Amino acid sequence: MSSIQIARYIVSFSWLYHGIFPKLIHIAPLEQLMTASIGFSDEVSYHITKSAGIIEVIFGIILFVFYRSKLIVLLNIYALIGLLLFVAVIQHQLLIEAFNPITTNIPIIGLSLVLLNNLKQSSQS
Repeated sequence: MSSIQIARYIVSFSWLYHGIFPKLIHIAPLEQLMTASIGFSDEVSYHITKSAGIIEVIFGIILFVFYRSKLIVLLNIYALIGLLLFVAVIQHQLLIEAFNPITTNIPIIGLSLVLLNNLKQSSQS
């Protein structure tokens, strides 16, 4: 299996996993804490979290299929940076917890850069 395919699978899997398990199957308390800390009620936080899970699953599938699209890979990188900044502003204490956005988002951004680099090399050939 090529490094591009490994990057593709890991990046897509990350979106799928984070959409399905901590948001759709079982809402992780930290997920609801983040939306509730903005001032939303428990009910609204629940719906926002479920909607975010659906969006993440859809994006994971889109990225898996269209991993050769520069736009999709860039959107992935910007989304991960945006989510990291969101946590830094809203719940900054989470940045020092185990399995935090720094240790998850930055490696996924790195794998996304591998995909982008491959796209650049392919277009030059």
